[in-house]
Amino acid sequence: MMQWPVAIPWSHWAIWLISAAAVGGVVARPWGLPEAWWAVAGAAVLVVCSLISTAEASAAVLQGFNVYLFLAGMMLLSELARRERLFDWLAGYAVAHSRGSPRRLFALVYAVGILVTVLLSNDATAVVLTPAVYAATRHAGIRPLPYLLICAFIANAASFVLPISNPANLVVFATRLPSLAAWLREFSGASVVSILLTFLVLRWTQRSALSGHIAPSAAPPEISSGGRLAAAGIAATAAVLLTASALEWPLGLPTLLSAAATALAIWMSGRENPWPVIKGVSWSILPLVGGLFVLARGIENTGLLDPITRMFETGLTARRAALAAGAAVGLASNVANNLPLGLVAGSIAREAHLSAHITGALLIGIDLGPNLSVTGSLATLLWLVALRREGENISAARFLMLGALVMPPALLGSLALFTSLAPG
Repeated sequence: MMQWPVAIPWSHWAIWLISAAAVGGVVARPWGLPEAWWAVAGAAVLVVCSLISTAEASAAVLQGFNVYLFLAGMMLLSELARRERLFDWLAGYAVAHSRGSPRRLFALVYAVGILVTVLLSNDATAVVLTPAVYAATRHAGIRPLPYLLICAFIANAASFVLPISNPANLVVFATRLPSLAAWLREFSGASVVSILLTFLVLRWTQRSALSGHIAPSAAPPEISSGGRLAAAGIAATAAVLLTASALEWPLGLPTLLSAAATALAIWMSGRENPWPVIKGVSWSILPLVGGLFVLARGIENTGLLDPITRMFETGLTARRAALAAGAAVGLASNVANNLPLGLVAGSIAREAHLSAHITGALLIGIDLGPNLSVTGSLATLLWLVALRREGENISAARFLMLGALVMPPALLGSLALFTSLAPG
């Protein structure tokens, strides 16, 4: 009788199947149940079936505390900007400067996406920019989806320009976060390659949808005083985050405090009722993230990612090890989601005493690899939620086919340049 080379415990199979079912539920939303229900249900099943201990599950949830604060602040800013019609103003501005060209509007949206991702994080691009782009395209009377796709792809492609551009960056490096100057020196070149190749391939895939001409529209609307306050709050939050990053402070609390200060300024200036804004925030995102952290801890316990650790014990040169690790983690992030996987990668880097350069390659894989699928990053899941909120949708299969064209050139190109600077 044929024997398997390695006997896989039934508990590992159970964890993988439960996690896959939970992630599938997040994407497909059977019976119309919200995304968070499936992530939390999957995590609960792991605990109830004793596949992960209550203590481990609690520790996994608490590990994301700083991320929850960060997301809460960003979602509050987004809702404030939406209700103060800042997105309507952005819509008119973008259309007015497109000069009737869908291709020019595509490039403008991409440039704005870079700016928002770099200064406010990839999650902000998904949460804040997606409604703005939807409003812009509706204002222009053109099909929204080609432009909405920008928000998903640039959110990951530009997410390692700065440490604050992706919460996963802080998770991967943990206490070994490089200084801002060192970060720019290490990642600037790879970031440019990532942003440029993602643009070129995504633009090529959407070429047929970008033909024709945008009909002339009315003059862009005037921005309200509340809209100005929301814009000022977003700019102030970006400054606070850059300062906090330079000082190596956790970003969660500063983000939430900045958003709260913006909200108070708007509410006091207009004597508005705060309840509609608070009610409008997608608070279900927080338990969704907590559930993903628990699922990732379960997957980590199965040893599924052990081959990545063993990769550094095979005698590969630093350059080849970094390239292989970045590519492997990039693919793995589409299975376990990149934010909790960032915790795992950070642990691997510390336990295996990896160099900062190899850790950097892991980070590029975690940040950019998720452009393959809708399950790859928290930012893409947030984008999917924002898309559905606006009445738009894209199937997981269709996104995967697009991601299979867009992600590999950017990931391999960025890693190739980054690893060419490896010491050996």
